[in-house]
Amino acid sequence: MDYSKTTRLDGRVALITGGARGIGAEIAATLLQSGAKVMISDILDEAGNRTQGTLAQLHAGMVEFLRHDVAVESEWEAAIAATIARFGGLDILVNNAGIETSAFFDDCELADFRRVMAVNVDGVFLGIKHGIRAMRPGGPAGKGGTIVNLSSVAGIIGLPSLGAYCASKGAVRLMTKAAGVECGRLGYGIRVNSIHPAIVKTEMGINVVRNFARLGLAPDEATADAYVKSLHPLGYGQPADIASAALFLASDASSWMTGAELVVDGGASAT
Repeated sequence: MDYSKTTRLDGRVALITGGARGIGAEIAATLLQSGAKVMISDILDEAGNRTQGTLAQLHAGMVEFLRHDVAVESEWEAAIAATIARFGGLDILVNNAGIETSAFFDDCELADFRRVMAVNVDGVFLGIKHGIRAMRPGGPAGKGGTIVNLSSVAGIIGLPSLGAYCASKGAVRLMTKAAGVECGRLGYGIRVNSIHPAIVKTEMGINVVRNFARLGLAPDEATADAYVKSLHPLGYGQPADIASAALFLASDASSWMTGAELVVDGGASAT
């Protein structure tokens, strides 16, 4: 086998949710560099259009942006239809969109909990559902494919003040396993795997650190940052670390993996 070619994605089409910035934007750039055509979706119109413009300078005609609220089923149907219409298929779906809220259980508002579930759990469920419908035999794309779900180290271990987020990412972890087994048993040619990052210094990661201080888990932001960083034996991660894992799971390099969890956390969950 020529291993230099196993991560090439030439001729494949990817839809990446939450692709306007941070990890999602880095995954888009990485898949484009490997030859894929990419539809990035997000509710952040300005950031999404800016990211699309930047990526299009290097990959003209291979990347588009569309507005897409992952918690709304009709918008999933529209996003997948638009991706197939623009690029001629759908081979890779990256369920990256997600939000977090920081609150202790006894202070967490039900509305805030439900919003996290709507985006992080409903959104991934709908992505899996409509991704399978598109990729399975007889679907509008119909060639099989791979679904990559962004879970978190918080879907494996518990973290103070992140109860809603932990619950949502634990759900993503087990939905991934169920969908991977189901698609395999049904012979759909669709693999489903999850990635479990720890803290990456995106806007969301920075907010986690700030909220540790705000909630009194550390006396100030500098102390909170040092503490959270110390939880990772290899230090903080970078978006590129997660994008490399997404490329691996999206490509033929992981062809015998489904229902698996790929932990990319700098050793945080091993301590």
